[in-house]
Amino acid sequence: MTALRPGKLPDVGTTIFTVMSRRAHELGALNLGQGFPDYDIDPRLTELVAAAMTAGHNQYAPMEGLLSLRERIAAKLLSVYGLPSDPEREITVTLGATEAIFSAIQAVVGAGDEVIAFDPAYDSYEPAVRLAGGRCVRVPLTQPGFRYDWERVRASVNVRTRLVLFNSPHNPACTVATGADLDRLAAVIRDRDILVLSDEVYEHVVFDGAAHHSVLTHPELAARSFAVFSFGKTLHATGLRIGYCVAPAHLTAQLRKVHQFNTFSIAHPLQHAIAAYLQERPDCGLELAAFFQAKRDRLRSALKGSGFALPPAQGSYFQLLDFSEFSRAGDLEFAETLLTAGGVASIPLSPFYAVPQRLPFVRLCLAKRDSTLDEAAARLNAFAARPSRS
Repeated sequence: MTALRPGKLPDVGTTIFTVMSRRAHELGALNLGQGFPDYDIDPRLTELVAAAMTAGHNQYAPMEGLLSLRERIAAKLLSVYGLPSDPEREITVTLGATEAIFSAIQAVVGAGDEVIAFDPAYDSYEPAVRLAGGRCVRVPLTQPGFRYDWERVRASVNVRTRLVLFNSPHNPACTVATGADLDRLAAVIRDRDILVLSDEVYEHVVFDGAAHHSVLTHPELAARSFAVFSFGKTLHATGLRIGYCVAPAHLTAQLRKVHQFNTFSIAHPLQHAIAAYLQERPDCGLELAAFFQAKRDRLRSALKGSGFALPPAQGSYFQLLDFSEFSRAGDLEFAETLLTAGGVASIPLSPFYAVPQRLPFVRLCLAKRDSTLDEAAARLNAFAARPSRS
């Protein structure tokens, strides 16, 4: 039998999210690994979904997204960021943020192009670049604190650089980019044919009074950026798989060329429901910072004195757990030990690096009931108290 040629991603395996969630289920562990809430969504959103289906909105939606939803998105951009936008030509509804990222990369990256991404980089970025025929150039964030090394970024830029993948609030590092970071990014790509793809799905989850700095609010970057957002994160409903991309008209036109042959259109009744929900609650999302900061502080307080260090997350609905007082093992090994001996599933950071760094962190998800976080803290404290914990 003739051997089959390998596929386009021969070295890519199952994502760490699926692996850890599967293991948590098998062992009956608390799953603080994969980032999804374990509490109910707003019942009003459920009612609006049912009403949309009852009203007959069950066939194909427009390829670019339901106009009323895009108009609500435009209203939100104006209210939150003071940003006027054209819902017809600059906003596209996508199958979650992941499809927006994938379609944007396929639209503008070609064979031989290079794309800069910052490690730890979300795991969907590089496969999308490779499928487009490009090469991902991975620039690690620096320690301590996962900050940008803009001189290293500048040194990585060349005539083949086509795109910079930016992510703030950052998953999995839980950091937030500053206005100065956007200025430095703009300076690095100025006078070059380089675009930006900004993953901003946790836009509303920024803590301690800080602000989210969107590329859309930076005039120089806005003119050459795709900005990607997620209703799944904003509405505590990751299963909706409804995201959107905001970009200048000429970039939106390129995105839609791929989008129309990728997913074509997104669940019609869900778009109607979200549009109606946003009309009723135009401030939707603005309460998320306080909501998740309370959960962050609850977990950090419960683990005070345990020996674990929890550098306060700046943004996203995750929190890093520093295990350096307990083990010299790598994060993959420690995550497995924490799962099997501690009964808590986490996400190690090394799978998000092109060249894994030996960092003493695992990521915990805060989007859980308070009772779930309390039980997780009890298990982590019990694990920390074990004499043979190392």
